[in-house]
Amino acid sequence: MSLETDIEPPPYHALSAGEVVARLATDPDCGLAPAEVARRRARFGANRLPGDAAPSPFVLLLRQFSDLLIVVLMAAALVAGLIGEALDAIAILVIVLLNGLVGFVQEYRAERALKALQDMSAPQVDVLRDGERRRIGDADLVPGDVVLLEAGNVVPADVRLVAATGLAVDEAALTSESVAVDKDAAAALPADAPLGDRVTLVHRGTHVTRGRARGIVVAIGAGTELGRIAELMRAHARPLTPLQRRLARFSRRLTVAVAVICAVVFGAGLLRGEPALLMLLTAISLAVAAIPEALPAVVTVALGLGTKRLARHNALLRRLPAVETLGSVTTICCDKTGTLTENAMRAEGFWVPGHHADALPPAGAAEPPWQALGRAVCLNNDATAGAEGMPRGDPTEVALREAADAAGFTRDAVEADLPRTGEWAFDAGRRRMTTLHATAGGRLAIVKGAPEVLLPLCRDQSTPDAVEPLERDAWAAVAETAATAGYRLLAYAERTLDPAEAKPTVDAVERDMTFLGLVALADPPRDGVDDAVAACATAGIRVAMITGDHPATAVAIAARLGIAEADSTVVTGAELQALREAGQDAPDTRVFARVSPEQKLDIVTALQHRGEFVAMTGDGVNDAPALKQADIGVAMGRKGTDVAREAADMVLLDDSFATIVAAIREGRRIYDNIRKFIKYTMTSNSGEIWTILLAPFLGLPLPLLPIHILWINLVTDGLPGLALGVEPAERAIMRRPPRRPEESVFAGGMWQHMIWVGLLIGGLSLGAMAWAYGRGSPNWQTLVFTVLTLSQLVHALAIRSERESLFTIGWLGNPLLIGAVVLTLILQLAVAYAPPLQAVFRTTGLTGEELVVALSLPWVVLVAVEAEKWLARRGWIYRQG
Repeated sequence: MSLETDIEPPPYHALSAGEVVARLATDPDCGLAPAEVARRRARFGANRLPGDAAPSPFVLLLRQFSDLLIVVLMAAALVAGLIGEALDAIAILVIVLLNGLVGFVQEYRAERALKALQDMSAPQVDVLRDGERRRIGDADLVPGDVVLLEAGNVVPADVRLVAATGLAVDEAALTSESVAVDKDAAAALPADAPLGDRVTLVHRGTHVTRGRARGIVVAIGAGTELGRIAELMRAHARPLTPLQRRLARFSRRLTVAVAVICAVVFGAGLLRGEPALLMLLTAISLAVAAIPEALPAVVTVALGLGTKRLARHNALLRRLPAVETLGSVTTICCDKTGTLTENAMRAEGFWVPGHHADALPPAGAAEPPWQALGRAVCLNNDATAGAEGMPRGDPTEVALREAADAAGFTRDAVEADLPRTGEWAFDAGRRRMTTLHATAGGRLAIVKGAPEVLLPLCRDQSTPDAVEPLERDAWAAVAETAATAGYRLLAYAERTLDPAEAKPTVDAVERDMTFLGLVALADPPRDGVDDAVAACATAGIRVAMITGDHPATAVAIAARLGIAEADSTVVTGAELQALREAGQDAPDTRVFARVSPEQKLDIVTALQHRGEFVAMTGDGVNDAPALKQADIGVAMGRKGTDVAREAADMVLLDDSFATIVAAIREGRRIYDNIRKFIKYTMTSNSGEIWTILLAPFLGLPLPLLPIHILWINLVTDGLPGLALGVEPAERAIMRRPPRRPEESVFAGGMWQHMIWVGLLIGGLSLGAMAWAYGRGSPNWQTLVFTVLTLSQLVHALAIRSERESLFTIGWLGNPLLIGAVVLTLILQLAVAYAPPLQAVFRTTGLTGEELVVALSLPWVVLVAVEAEKWLARRGWIYRQG
């Protein structure tokens, strides 16, 4: 928090260093006295990020049993136990408990997100206190403390710079900018400067990549930018997944429908004169049968298997429902740096007078202008040799050294002829860096910096034949064109110094120089991202870029990847802030730039208000609130921060946006299979209900006993239903748009199918019963029992695809389903013919003629469903599907 706790803290970045010193009552040369430190610590507390108390494991466990379908299933288990069906009761309870344990583990892991934020700090920091330099724990910092920073430090709090020398800070975790930001303690800034432009401040959790500085702590703990992100994460609960919403609606409607149907069956039986106890048991058995108790198991198995499949493709799911959610996504909001791009600078363009190339020519064959530029890129560079000879340091310096090394301009070889004798480090005010090198006849100065700064200091330019007057306007146009394309430009120049000038000043050196050329750097797109964006477009999914980077860079990358056109509108953070103050939602555009963490959150929320299912990708601390708010948060596993990974639902282990396409396909397959299971089990239940409900009106006795109903429910909903959960993806799964957010799980003709195919199954069963009952066969009840069971098995085969024919996709595409159907058939025949089971289920062996009827009639279901799909493919029915 800031020193002024009872009012809104001032915009410290816009105040002068002197004003900050006065407001915080400190001394930039001596720091605070020990007594004052103690007083402020008592007032403001420790420099720690806020966090809610984690719920107890017991509370987390209880949460798993609050879903309506789970409550209904537990009631069904209780009823099954009361009527003596212990097997059904145990099976239901095992499913419910397993589901609860899986959910408990997921939520327990998710609660670690805030802890990751609390741990992201520098454990030790150098400060000035009472005129002495001391090293203290970062938690002991108070507002007004004077901190000392240098390359390699993690910034421990929000600090207003008082003095800085060549300071550059990597702020990618907060702003998503891939280039380290040059800081300037003396810069004059407006109060509304966006976070990425506040060059007078450094923020908690960022990294110093170059230089050194002294600054005053202006905010600690919750008052820092990182602390505000922690508050954003606490304030937004994770939304329900599309599947959870749809299943909740399904559970409510099913509960009401089952209660009504059971009441009708019970009443109809009493009116017909059936015993009240028998009808009560029948109604209760029918209620148990109508509830798809295998649904949670099917969902869990389908999501679990989908999770394993995605893990093989480098996508780690932290919450099981997340994979299905991604299959329902309508918009993907992408952070640019580290998600669409590599978060690693690369030199991609080089210009010397009269020539342009994508890389420096080889040192041994380069013409004089290229030789001069390659030598300058190599020598005017502060990257150092790291592990295995790879350069390390500031990302821009590393990219330049890699380009020089690749062309053969190696540091050891070039410096052997031109050793460095001095330098003027990069300064945010000068915006350039100069190195001095000894030559055979004197000294050579090499300068690099921003083109708009360096060009006015040059007099001529180097060409293959001679030194010519500088074409300043032409070079300015080249630089502007490259900058518009999203590149960061650096200019190089050199000057031979007068040997008589022993100690030249920087101003004397950096004038009348010879211009050597330009180098364009960029954070390049990841391989395969453009193909993944195109695949999303084919699948009807919008991709939007949300970044803290510069608008020109953002739209250039977006155009390069096919997310937007080169002339597309870019909405900036300042514009979003104005809309927010006016009470308006974020506009519907594809590119957002210079946005803050709150604005990323606003964009995701605005899309959700429009009815979109939103996926948010990101890797930085600044992405964490939006990752948590989104319907599915996708974090990077390699370069992402711990905070982003813990806040996300899915982590890409290879940091590849292309992996999301595989996850989308898997999510759609899983949701399709869950729908197939619901269609299968509810159509089966519909067939049982029609059979029992219509029999009295046809003058037939009660067709099934309670034990028959429970057996059908256990066997047909069990193995075949679970096997439908692993059905392969349909061929056109990525050539259709996402399901509409408001769409019911019964959409696309499913509820009509459940009614009419259920009626067909009931009609076939009652037809077989009437035929056997009319002939006086004692096997009529076993026959209707068998026809009903086998019809459901044929139905499971028929609905393997919602639109394509079974004869097109092939009979053996799902071996597990074939095995489940065969095993269920064997079990049903055993119930009909095995004497021990006949005694339990009150069945009798079918005659040969009756067995032929039982094995033949169910295939009518296949013919009917194939006809339905033929009509649907032609758009004559179920057009909304």
